[in-house]
Amino acid sequence: MNRTLAVALFASTALATAALAQSSSTAPATPAPPVFQQAPYLPDYSHLVEGQPVETRKNENVHDKPAYPEQTRAPYHKTHPYKLTEITSKLYAPWGLAFLPDGKFLVTEKLPGHFRIVSADGTISAPLSGLEALGVTWPETGLFDLVLDPDFRTNHRFYFTYFAFDHGMIGGINVARATLDEAGNALRDVTTIWRSIPSTPNDAHTGFGSRSGGRIALGPKDGYLYVILGDRDAGTSTPWRVAQTLDTDLGKVVRLTRDGKPAPGNPFIGVPGALPEIWAIGGRSQEGFTFDPQGRLWETEHGPRGGDELNLIKKGANYGWPIISHGVDYPGPVMGDGEVAKAGMEQPVYYWAPSLGPSGLAYYDANLFPEWKGSILAGTLRGQSLERLTIRNDKVVNEEPLLTEVKMRIRDVRVGPDGAVYVLTDSGGGSITDNTPQASKLLKLTPQ
Repeated sequence: MNRTLAVALFASTALATAALAQSSSTAPATPAPPVFQQAPYLPDYSHLVEGQPVETRKNENVHDKPAYPEQTRAPYHKTHPYKLTEITSKLYAPWGLAFLPDGKFLVTEKLPGHFRIVSADGTISAPLSGLEALGVTWPETGLFDLVLDPDFRTNHRFYFTYFAFDHGMIGGINVARATLDEAGNALRDVTTIWRSIPSTPNDAHTGFGSRSGGRIALGPKDGYLYVILGDRDAGTSTPWRVAQTLDTDLGKVVRLTRDGKPAPGNPFIGVPGALPEIWAIGGRSQEGFTFDPQGRLWETEHGPRGGDELNLIKKGANYGWPIISHGVDYPGPVMGDGEVAKAGMEQPVYYWAPSLGPSGLAYYDANLFPEWKGSILAGTLRGQSLERLTIRNDKVVNEEPLLTEVKMRIRDVRVGPDGAVYVLTDSGGGSITDNTPQASKLLKLTPQ
């Protein structure tokens, strides 16, 4: 241990011990006010009442306060019933999907990393060959998200995020480009175009692959690639603050050209010590990522215990982690200084407390479900639901849990070219093992 640190620790401990002895000899100690109250693990969807909040559990952070009335616990509003069609129930740990022009789906499976093509009738291809070109040899490649090139119909190109292992530790998020050879069930011209910094952000304090991020989205107006990266902390009451520093991609949104270069106009280009690819900072464990019809970028992320967020991502903005949070640490103490707001840091548009574990994200702007138009669809892992949030003037005015009858973790959600909603479920639980069942589903929602 550093000698100066050891002396400081000894001095502070001695002072604390002396103060405790003095207080105990003069008066009984006053217990600290509680900051945490246990809530049931799962929400209760069995007694939803029109116009009343969906969430009825107590907020586990007893000192939490929303910044405005619509920021949390929106009222329930039931819309038109839907028909649920199961396309397949035989996927293994899927993570993301894209719609191919011929009506099929290109799906990623996280570990071991595979691309598969799923037909509309549920037929699943063998794993596509070609990932070996990434040069990952030990022990395997992991896949996250994917997005098609705007000219995919002619160039068959797409982009995806992946991670590799370095001596047993999961490495950073990388972005690769590939060309789909559907007839050959293969990937061609597979190339890594961007590698995050640091390349292996794991040590004894940061866990193995937790809070990775990995979603990728294509800017509808500028054509650039946007990627979210988690802070990779293992989770303590005093989290490391890499999301607030500009010399690492951890806890950031980055913006890249389709060649993997920092995109022109990024807010920190030219700032000494800053990585030029950074677009926004202060993220924790980002899971959902989508653009709305106006070209604005929305994101969901996991809070600690409570405080799961829906954010509207702005150029150069700071989303506060770990300085501010509406949640508490897993054992119950406050995070950091316990602040929920601070000048210069963005508030979430909406947050869930207790946690639902938001995952994939989509904006509904199609006509197949007229009542859903203008809604955000957020999958949840812990909540085992698809949350439909009606957005008006950038506020959530009502909430409707969907797919609660499926009773599975929702990993991804996309709106198809036909206006239907497509959902990937996750049978893997919190981690993927050899015992993870090959039972994840691709579901389709259409009006009843």
